[in-house]
Amino acid sequence: MEFRTKVELPVGQGEIRHSDSISLWGSCFAENIGKLLSDNKFDCDVNPFGVLYNPLSIAKSMSILLDGKTYHEKDLRFDKGIWYSLMHHSSFSSTNQSECLEKINLRIVKGREMLGKARWIIFTWGTARVYEWKETGEIVGNCHKLPDRLFTRRLLGVEEVVSVFGSLLKKIHLINPDAQFLFTVSPIRHAKDGMHGNQLNKAVLLLAIEKLCREIPSCHYFPSYEIMLDELRDYRFYADDMLHPTPLAVNYIWECFCSSFFTADTLRIMKDWQEIRKALEHRPFDAKSDEL
Repeated sequence: MEFRTKVELPVGQGEIRHSDSISLWGSCFAENIGKLLSDNKFDCDVNPFGVLYNPLSIAKSMSILLDGKTYHEKDLRFDKGIWYSLMHHSSFSSTNQSECLEKINLRIVKGREMLGKARWIIFTWGTARVYEWKETGEIVGNCHKLPDRLFTRRLLGVEEVVSVFGSLLKKIHLINPDAQFLFTVSPIRHAKDGMHGNQLNKAVLLLAIEKLCREIPSCHYFPSYEIMLDELRDYRFYADDMLHPTPLAVNYIWECFCSSFFTADTLRIMKDWQEIRKALEHRPFDAKSDEL
């Protein structure tokens, strides 16, 4: 007897191999999966702008890469001794303007190179709510804890997301016609608007992805959000904030991901590498011993 509801996995939709380059964009969950891929010796580039939560911020950031934009002083803001970009995570910020620009522009170059060769581009969307900078009306990637009065906050519509992303994917295919796109919705719930508000957020994302997958053959979906909510219902799979998945939950979703997209040969290579890594990390008790 099965004592849980199993989520159907997209087995057979596509194969991810070690020979494939992978570009990952989106929320903290994209960072988790990107680290696991990198740890298993996949060629990955994760979040060239840092963590991004909504699809339009991701689309804008990717367009910046595709257009070959270079950041200059006019693209930065300076506040309380820190230079920063409203499109970038705070990890790019610096007390030194040149250092901030160098970090941003180096990642733009690397990120664009990866977009041009990536076999798989993986998106993890976290929320459909965006922040628009009132001065320009443009959607930002990071608010840097600035006052709410400087932004307009709104919920995206399904058609708006589909339109923007549909155009973006066509643009990517111009430089990389073989790219496959894998979408997933972050299993982390956004509680700022309450649980009902979170469900509205996720509903917009899920409906937009469903439409993109129906209309564009190179689009695929992995149900990380459903796995977290339907299979991992117990609170032992949640961190202390009762919103974020624990490492145990992330590892389970990773196992589902592996079952969906990795062949037996790829799994064997991963197993062999883990054994090699353990041997390399092993330190003998006696430094003069021949034992590994």
